[in-house]
Amino acid sequence: MEKMVLEEEIVIVGAGIAGLATAVALKRVGIRALVLERSDGLRVSGAALTLAPNALLALDALGVAHKLTPRYAVREKTCVTNVATGAVQEVSLIRNNRGGPITVHRKALLESLAEELPRHLIRFSSKPISIEAQAQEGPYTIRLEDGTVITTKVLIGCDGVHSFVARKLGLAEPVNSGRSSVAALAVFPEGHGVREHGCIIPLNDKEIYWFLTFNTPKGETMTKDPQEIQKQVIENYAKDFPPIYAEVVRHCDLSTLTLAPLRLRLPWDVIFGNVSKGNMTVAGDAMHPMTPDLGQGGCAALEDAVVLGRHIGKSFIDNGEGYVKERRWRAAWLIAGSYFSGWAQMGGEGRLMKMFRDMIFYRFVLKRLIGIADYDCGKLPILDDQNKTH
Repeated sequence: MEKMVLEEEIVIVGAGIAGLATAVALKRVGIRALVLERSDGLRVSGAALTLAPNALLALDALGVAHKLTPRYAVREKTCVTNVATGAVQEVSLIRNNRGGPITVHRKALLESLAEELPRHLIRFSSKPISIEAQAQEGPYTIRLEDGTVITTKVLIGCDGVHSFVARKLGLAEPVNSGRSSVAALAVFPEGHGVREHGCIIPLNDKEIYWFLTFNTPKGETMTKDPQEIQKQVIENYAKDFPPIYAEVVRHCDLSTLTLAPLRLRLPWDVIFGNVSKGNMTVAGDAMHPMTPDLGQGGCAALEDAVVLGRHIGKSFIDNGEGYVKERRWRAAWLIAGSYFSGWAQMGGEGRLMKMFRDMIFYRFVLKRLIGIADYDCGKLPILDDQNKTH
């Protein structure tokens, strides 16, 4: 069988949030990019995600926000329950008049982005097995599992936590945080009547997004059976939670349930590591995997896309320095803030730790960390109609 050889200006590896958003950003500045996705369709693992104000501003720059904001209610506040005492603290999610976050189906976000791209620019079942640089600045030769060979002037890795492109750059591998997360949708065909409370977030009248992070038991093999995971959440990980939590988990749509160890790239590896080399770089989880404690993983990926589109749009082939300069410290701070938030909430049950958590963290620190979302990544260059690509 004769192998296919393609020549592209820009190739994006990965059709998740970062990859699709980056392709949309480039399209809006008149630049075509081919997106390679190893799966045979859009990856919708993860039932839902929260889009904080910074993500909504990025989506507005991408021309996609209007597809989602009418469908989902703005979240103004949430509650945190001390499972030991039953005390409930209310936390405002609105800062500086930017409005609150919305929580959306992940599938809805991915489809909203994919709709902006011509179908032939998303190539499914395309798994890279090697990347070779023909010179320090590129071009790059990508060989796919099916034998296809693609040459490209610019290569952007948006291929997740275990990024193939990040390894090619020489970035240090993400480390295990010592915690795991489980999440899913709960479905109530007759309606649920449940209000938001901590890690229970209604998406609409019949669906609730629920999630949980916990310290991974040492030496214990995590099950992959959805029913067993559901049982462990109810009987073990959330046994001290308010009763409504167990009721929500019992209504879990098992097809949406995910359980995974939480990994992060150490902040100093992002600050000092090779985030770019020549005309090859990474974005989203491929650059800055983080724990979900501030809900900023997907939001940061959308920021990356806008910044990449802006820098590449200005000079077409950018050596990555402008993008990396703008994103490196922001990404490192998001990783550190997310990890600290998780540590403060799950770091132990000693007297001093409880005092810090209840008297300082929830009252003062958490509000400042939520302020991470009060950020505007900027706009994309305005393109004349005659310069637009199709």
